[in-house]
Amino acid sequence: QVQLVESGGGLVQPGGSLRLSCAASGSIFAIYAMGWYRQAPGKQRELVAALMSGGRTNYADSVKGRFTISRDNAKNTVYLQMNSLKPEDTAVYYCNADLRVAGTGSRGYYWGQGTQVTVSS
Repeated sequence: QVQLVESGGGLVQPGGSLRLSCAASGSIFAIYAMGWYRQAPGKQRELVAALMSGGRTNYADSVKGRFTISRDNAKNTVYLQMNSLKPEDTAVYYCNADLRVAGTGSRGYYWGQGTQVTVSS
């Protein structure tokens, strides 16, 4: 079994910062990409940032210059540093990983349970 566990969400004032973490654990053979999505009330889930093998990154236009995604390969952990937060960043943030399971060799996308980020004064 594979688990993705997020942490680091919370309440922050506009202009503040938060750092999200997501640790992948279990029978993992390889991780090809990890990323963060978010879903605000009444809206569809959207990509925030992704980090692919080789270091290529992809950011939503709305977060470019404010958010930074990074990864610790030794810990199978991905981070999202969020600066200059705005009220419109309020959402549940989900971690996602494209990985191959050890043993079965199957490849697929896995999701964390989500962590709430609220930006409000």
